[in-house]
Amino acid sequence: MSYPVSPGRPNYSGNFIPEIWSGKLIENFYDATVLAAISNTDYEGEIRQYGDTVNIRTTPEITIRDYVKGQTLTVENPDKPKIQLVIDKGEYFACVEDDVDKVQSDINLMDTWTKDASERMKIKIDQRVLTDILPGIAATNKGATAGEQSASFNLGTSGAPLTVTKDGASSTTSVVDLLVDLGTVLDEANAPEGDRFVVIPAKMAGLIKKSELKDASLTGDSMSIVRNGRLGMVDRFTIYVSHNLSVSSGKYSIIAGHKMGFTFASQMTNMETIRSESTFGNIVRGLQVYGYKVVKGEALAQAVIQF
Repeated sequence: MSYPVSPGRPNYSGNFIPEIWSGKLIENFYDATVLAAISNTDYEGEIRQYGDTVNIRTTPEITIRDYVKGQTLTVENPDKPKIQLVIDKGEYFACVEDDVDKVQSDINLMDTWTKDASERMKIKIDQRVLTDILPGIAATNKGATAGEQSASFNLGTSGAPLTVTKDGASSTTSVVDLLVDLGTVLDEANAPEGDRFVVIPAKMAGLIKKSELKDASLTGDSMSIVRNGRLGMVDRFTIYVSHNLSVSSGKYSIIAGHKMGFTFASQMTNMETIRSESTFGNIVRGLQVYGYKVVKGEALAQAVIQF
């Protein structure tokens, strides 16, 4: 049963309130994406529209000097240029809710569309960001000679990727050894130990479940990961599974690091409904703008692998 409306007012399937619907779409978007979990999102409140520039203050490096009694102190003026995050990416959707469907439908079409739109935006934005940030990762945190202090860790290259298996048999790299090496590379770069993440493809997640980590005592969990399906933490990494990592000719680019490594900001800036001129129905359309930037490449690491 539909509610009566006053003459001249459109009758919606449910209550379309742009601000509420916009918030719901963004909420669903973040439920599905890994970006909010692995990036710094402190600057979202400063976005107003597509093309905005957000100035990010960075912490200067303070010089530590030797002291001799009675000496004249060298006083510095700590300063570091601001980093600019440009909101120069946008995704939109526009669809029509036909009057016939509106009358005959027994479900809230708006809720269904919200979930679908957020999932599809997630896929497109995840793929774009997880690929575009790769060049910004510090050169010492990737490649065949990774490690800022030792240059002794082979994390694979596009020309010579690591072949990853559950146990490292037959000249392959074990999935556990790879995670430990990524953690050590970040240690050598002085990346914070807390809030570290690693984003991996589903097949690598399966190898972890088949590895020695299936023994709950090795991870400190109360239940085996084979039983509860939760990967949890390995060597200080919270593990996220994504189908949107960069893949080229069967080679996956694994990303590990700390939230301070890159910043991501997104905002649903436009959400509106208008009456269609070419059919009987209401057009619902929305614009989501976003931007991202690697701000501390040394806080990120990359491994190139294959199976």
